[in-house]
Order: sequence, then C-alpha cells, then structure tokens
Amino acid sequence: MSVDDTKESPMASTTDIKNGAVLKIDGNLWSVVEFQHVKPGKGGAFVRTKLRNVTSGKVVDRTFNAGAKIETATVDRSDYQYLYQDGDDYVFMDMKTYDQINVPATVVGDAANYMLESQTATIAMHEGSPLYIELPASVVLEITYTEPGLQGDRSTGGTKPATVETGYEIQVPLFLETGTKVKVDTRTGEYLGRVND
Repeated sequence: MSVDDTKESPMASTTDIKNGAVLKIDGNLWSVVEFQHVKPGKGGAFVRTKLRNVTSGKVVDRTFNAGAKIETATVDRSDYQYLYQDGDDYVFMDMKTYDQINVPATVVGDAANYMLESQTATIAMHEGSPLYIELPASVVLEITYTEPGLQGDRSTGGTKPATVETGYEIQVPLFLETGTKVKVDTRTGEYLGRVND
C-alpha cells in the first residue's frame, strides 16, 4: 500500500464482521448490531447481520456471502466530558487532550435525555466527524417534579409520570416523590430503581 492510499477505507471480509464494527455500504456508515454466521446443509455459507445506519439510526437486515469483500470504516472511540449545551450543539471536552468539540443535537439524539453536565460519554468519530454517542447503560437522575406519592400505593404496581433533572419524563412507581434519585436505563428510558445516598 503506497502512501497515497491512506484515504481509502480498509477492505475486510465477512470473517471481520463483529458487533460494533462499522461498515461502509453505498457511501453510508452502518454499525453492526447483531451478526450470525450460517452454514446451511446445501449451498454456500453466509453471514446474516442487523445493521444500524450511524447517521439516521435506521436498522436493516443484510446478508453477505461468506468470504465476500466488505469495506470497513475506521471509527475512533474516545471518552469525553459533557460540558454544556450551546444552541443546537452540545459541547464536549476530550478527557485526554482537553480539546473541546461541538456535537450537533442530531448526533446526540436520545442521549440528551440522560446527560448531565460533567458526565462522561464515549463519542465515536469517523474522519474527525462525530457519528454517535454512547452513554453508560444506566445513569442516576433526580426527580425534579412528580405528583405527590401515596404511601399505600406500594403494592398496586402502578406508575406515574416523573420529570427528571434533564427535563425528560419517565414512568416511576406511584410512591416516589420529587427529590428522589433514580437509576434510569439509557437505552429504553426505563426506571430501574431508587438510589439511596
């Protein structure tokens, strides 16, 4: 490979497909969500994949013949600290270099519902452009508003809306009150439990 070829995306084969890998297909970047190597009794082996479009979030199923050449994209993941929101952008600081980057709200997506200032997030970058943000599987947030709880409501299993400190609304058990800290799943927005200080 000559020095001039450095801009080319690396070529790989279906054996390189793994969860989290980013493939370049028809000019778009797709992250591998799931994959399965299939060896049928008759015919050639193939790889069945579930791919998520890195920019739109759309998920598609795609099958590749075993040994087929695929184009992979180099994606760098680094830890950043969320600093503040600036218009439609979110400003993050690289934890190693202290460089600040602006990430558009379209890239941050639903992660904004769970981000507090000073929180650490992993940002995936491709050729200097942020692709997506990964948060821990769960975060602790304080309930800033919910209707008053009723003490007798522990056994009914009902839920009520509660607004957390990011401004996002989640469903919580009826007995929880404003000021309670709760653990929230960042993938589903689901209440996972109360956190005692």
